[in-house]
Amino acid sequence: MPTTAIIPFDILQPIFIHLHDRRHLSAVALVSRAFNHAVTPLLYRRLDSQVKRNILHHPSATLLKRPELAQYVWHVTETGAVQRLRQVIPQITEDIVAALRLCTNLTSATWVDDTLTPEANFLPILDVLMTLPLRELTIRTQYDPGERVWSRLNTIQGIRRLSVWSLEWGPPRVLQGWADSLSSSLTYLELGRCAGVPATILISVFMKLPFLQELCLKGAPSAAIPAILACLPNLIALDTEYLDSGNYRTPLTSLPRLQRLTVQTGSVDIDGPQKLWTWMRILLPHQQTLKSFTLNAFAVHGQITIPRPFIVNLTGRHGKSLQDFAVGVAQLTLDTVSYMCSTCPQLVTLECSVASPDVDSIAKAIEAGHNLRTLTLHVSWIPDDSSDLLPQFENEGKATRFTEEHARALMLQTHLRSIGIGDQSYTGRWVQRGCSAKVTQGVGKEENVVLEVVGDPFV
Repeated sequence: MPTTAIIPFDILQPIFIHLHDRRHLSAVALVSRAFNHAVTPLLYRRLDSQVKRNILHHPSATLLKRPELAQYVWHVTETGAVQRLRQVIPQITEDIVAALRLCTNLTSATWVDDTLTPEANFLPILDVLMTLPLRELTIRTQYDPGERVWSRLNTIQGIRRLSVWSLEWGPPRVLQGWADSLSSSLTYLELGRCAGVPATILISVFMKLPFLQELCLKGAPSAAIPAILACLPNLIALDTEYLDSGNYRTPLTSLPRLQRLTVQTGSVDIDGPQKLWTWMRILLPHQQTLKSFTLNAFAVHGQITIPRPFIVNLTGRHGKSLQDFAVGVAQLTLDTVSYMCSTCPQLVTLECSVASPDVDSIAKAIEAGHNLRTLTLHVSWIPDDSSDLLPQFENEGKATRFTEEHARALMLQTHLRSIGIGDQSYTGRWVQRGCSAKVTQGVGKEENVVLEVVGDPFV
C-alpha cells in the first residue's frame, strides 16, 4: 500500500484544489508534511474578514505573526464593519493595513461597507491596494464612498474585472473619468446603480470600453441598451433590467453576438410588459450564438405568460446553440415546452411555470429533450378529462404529488439528474454498492450499480 510520503508532490495540489471547504483543507494539512506543504497555499489563497456577534474574524493577526504566508494570498475581502471595534482593538486599522502590505501577490480585492463612513474606512485600504498588482476589484457599499475615494480609484489602471454597487445616497458612479484608464484592460463590469444617468453619458462611457466581454447593468434606460451594445463588439454576456421606457430601435452598427442574456422585469399586467419581447429580439439579432437565456419576471396580477411567437423566434435563431433556458415563474404551455425540447437539441437546463393534469403529461412534453440534465417546473395542477372517473381523493393524489418514484422513472427514461416539480426536488446519481446488493428498479448493467435518488423539499 503506497504511503503519502511517496506520492509525487506535483500532483497533490491539483487534487486538493477541488476541496472548496476550508475545513476539509485544514484536515488535509494535518495528514503529513507533504500534504501540509501542498495545501498551505490553497488555505491562504483567499482570506475574508468579517464581524459576527461583535467578534472579529480577520487574518491580519496570522499574517503579521507569519509573514511568509502572505505570498500565497491572491484575494482578500475587507469590511468597514471592523471599524466598530476600534474601542476594543484601537490598532485594528493599522494591523489590517500592515498585513495587507505583505500580500505582494494580491490580484483581487473586495470591499464591503454598510457603515455611515465608507470614505474614512476605505481610504487606508485603498492606499495599499493601489501599490499591489490588482486585477479584480469589487466595491459594495450602502452609501457612496465619497469624492476622495473616487478620485483615487480613477487613477488605477490594469483592472480586468470591476464591480461597483453603492445602494443609496450620493450620485451614481458610471466610470466617468475612469473609463479611459480601463480601456485596454477591462473585460468584466458590474454597475449596480445607473438610475437617472442620461443615456448619452452611458453611451460615451461604454464607447471607451471596447474589450468588455461581460456586463451587468442595473437602472439604465432600456431604450439605451441596444445603443450601448453597439459600442461593445466583444460582449458575450449581458445582465440587465427592462424598465419599459422609450422607443427601441436597432442601431446601424452591428450588435455583439451574445452568448448569455439575463433580463429582470416586472409588470402589473399578466401579459407582461408590452414591448419586452420586441426589445429582447432586438438584442439577439444573430443566428445560433445564444447559449443561456434567463428571465426573472413577475406580475402583480397572476403570472407572466411568454408568448409562443417569441419562443418560436428565439428557437428559430438560437435553437441549435441554446443550452440553458430559465424563466422562473413565467408560464409556458406544455405544447410550447415540447416544441422547445424538439427544436433545442443542446438544451441542458429548463426552468419555467406550467399547468399540467399529471406527471405523465410533463414526461411526454420533455421526451424530445435528450440532453436535459436539470428540470425545474413551477406547476399549477389541473384536472384532466378522466378526473370524474376516479375517486376524488385518488385523483388529487395523482395530480398534485410528485414523488421519488416519479423522479426515478423520469431519470431512468432520460438523462435528467436534477428534477424539481411543484414543491419537491430530487437529485440522482449512479452509485456503486456491495456485490451482494439486490437487483432492483434502477440497477445498471452491473448488479452493484444503482441509481440513487435523494429528495429535498423546496424552501
